[in-house]
Amino acid sequence: QVQLVESGGGLVQPGGSLRLSCAASGFTSNYNALGWFRQAPGKEREGVSCINCRDGSTRYADSVKGRFTISRDNTKNMVYLQMNSLKPEDTAVYYCAAAPRFYGCPLPSAEYVNWGQGTQVTVSS
Repeated sequence: QVQLVESGGGLVQPGGSLRLSCAASGFTSNYNALGWFRQAPGKEREGVSCINCRDGSTRYADSVKGRFTISRDNTKNMVYLQMNSLKPEDTAVYYCAAAPRFYGCPLPSAEYVNWGQGTQVTVSS
């Protein structure tokens, strides 16, 4: 099992930026794929981005390509999501999740077995 704690959410104006952080602890070596997901009120959970901490591969949802960047610091067991040019439609609770993948990372959420508690991101003027 791996434990995940997100931080960095908040209120930001349209066009602004936020950086989310995900701290992982536990048997992290078995869970190489870390993903960011979001869920807005009344909507289904959406895969935003993911990274494989072993091979560095990344994936992004079309809705965030060019605006969001995922990165990791393996020495600190941290994964980050830099969010730029934020839009009101990015408003959601953002979750970090881990999957036991050796290569690559999936964006559909079915393989992710450990989840954080989420952090609220609100984009509004």
